Amino acid sequence: MKKVAIIMGSDSDYEVVKPAFSELKKYGVPFEAHIMSAHRTPVQAAEFARSAADNGFGVIICAAGMAAHLAGVFAGNSILPVIGIPIKSSFEGLDALLATVQMPSGVPVATVAVNGAKNAAVLAVQMLALSDEGLSAKLTEEKAAMEQGIAAKEQKLQEKILEIGG
Repeated sequence: MKKVAIIMGSDSDYEVVKPAFSELKKYGVPFEAHIMSAHRTPVQAAEFARSAADNGFGVIICAAGMAAHLAGVFAGNSILPVIGIPIKSSFEGLDALLATVQMPSGVPVATVAVNGAKNAAVLAVQMLALSDEGLSAKLTEEKAAMEQGIAAKEQKLQEKILEIGG
């Protein structure tokens, strides 16, 4: 199975990114996490991105705040899909969101919501599941569990409405 690389622009991003670690573990997807900066370690970031496919990675997740150029640096230096997590650090994360989502033609970055680490992990699993039937089955099971959870909440809502005479 291919690994997922999770790159944080700073150690201060850890608490926001931690749900991605949990989600990948839930699906049994191996991952590595590293701290690299688009501005302070650009050479190391580019080298990691260029060698990621050869090193067994299938998807790269990049989390960064403020100027948030990290995902773009990785996307520009790799053929792998890159998922950006804009981190809320200033301007309610709008600066990071715009810097992550506004990529030039030919250099896409799939971008999740501000601080959306769990969805970044799920998207990475979905990408890997395109060529992994086991992961595909786990995703199908998770979708069914979500549906059952909503059905149970709907049932409780209807019971509450009946209790008040609705």
